[in-house]
Amino acid sequence: MCEDNTTRVSEVVLHGFQNLNNYNIVFFCVLLLIFLVILVGNILIITLISITNLRHPMYFFLKHLSIVDVLFSSNIVPALLHVILWGQGLLSITGCIFQYYVHSFLAFIQSFLLTVMAYDRYVAICDPLHYSTLITTKTCYYLVCFCWMFSYILISSEIIFLYQLQFCKSNYIDHFFCDIAPILQISSSDTFIVIWIDFVICFLTIFFPFLLVIGSYTCIFISILKMSSVVRKKAFSTCSSHLLIVCLYYGTLTAIYAVPSGDNSHNENKFKSLIYTVLTPFINPIIYSLRNQEITQGLIKLIDLHVWAEF
Repeated sequence: MCEDNTTRVSEVVLHGFQNLNNYNIVFFCVLLLIFLVILVGNILIITLISITNLRHPMYFFLKHLSIVDVLFSSNIVPALLHVILWGQGLLSITGCIFQYYVHSFLAFIQSFLLTVMAYDRYVAICDPLHYSTLITTKTCYYLVCFCWMFSYILISSEIIFLYQLQFCKSNYIDHFFCDIAPILQISSSDTFIVIWIDFVICFLTIFFPFLLVIGSYTCIFISILKMSSVVRKKAFSTCSSHLLIVCLYYGTLTAIYAVPSGDNSHNENKFKSLIYTVLTPFINPIIYSLRNQEITQGLIKLIDLHVWAEF
C-alpha cells in the first residue's frame, strides 16, 4: 500500500523522444510511412500464402511471422506516433502493463519462430533426404502451437507478479512505450522477484534461441561450403539474408536487456528499441518473402486474376 503522504499513481506519462526539436513532423512522417509498408507488406504475404498454392513449410512459418509482425508493430507504432506528434502520451497503469504484456508475448513468439525457421533451413540444407519426414504438416502445426502457447505461459507468469506491484512514485516514463525497465523504475514495491523472473524469461526467449539459431546456421554454412559453386552462391545468399535479420533482432534485444548502458542509457535504449519494434518488422517481408521468386510469381498471378475479374 502507498504511504499516507503519497498518492497512488493511476496513469503514466510517456515522454518518448524529447530532443527532436523541429524534426518531429519529419520523424512522424517517416515512421508513418514505415508503418504503412509494414502493414501492406505483411498483409500481402499473409494473403498470398493463404490463397495460393504455397504449401511449403517455410511459407507456413512465414505466414505466422507476418501475422506477428503486424500485431507487434500495431501495438507499438500508433502509440509512438501519438507521442511524437503531441510530445507525450497518457496511459493508465493497467493499460501500460497490458501494452508490455502484448509486446512481450509477440516478441517471444517472433523469437521462437525465427528459431523454428532456422531449424527448417538446417534440415532442408544439411539433411535434405529426410526433410519430408522430419518437417511434416503435423510437425509444423506442433512447432507453431508451441511458439504461441509457450510464449503465453512465459509472459503470463511475469504479468501475474507485475500486476501486484504498487505505483506511488513518479508516473514519468522516459520511453515511447511501456517496457519492463521503465515500469519497474516507477514502482514503489519490491521488484526482486519480477527482476529474477524476467532474467529467466530473457534466457529462455533470447539467449537460448539465439544459441540454437547460431548453431543451426553454423552447420548450414559448413554444408554450403561443400556444395557446387552455383548452388553454394544461391544458398549462401538466402541464408546470409536470414542470418542478418536474426543477428539484428537478437543482437538488439541482447543490447537492451542484457548489456548495461552508459549515462545516456535511456536515449540509447529508445533508438535500440526502434530497431526491433519498427525496423525488423519492416525488413522481414523484404528479406524473407518479397525476394522469393515463388512469392513474386504468386503476387503476379493474384494481380492478373484481379485484372481479369475487372473485365
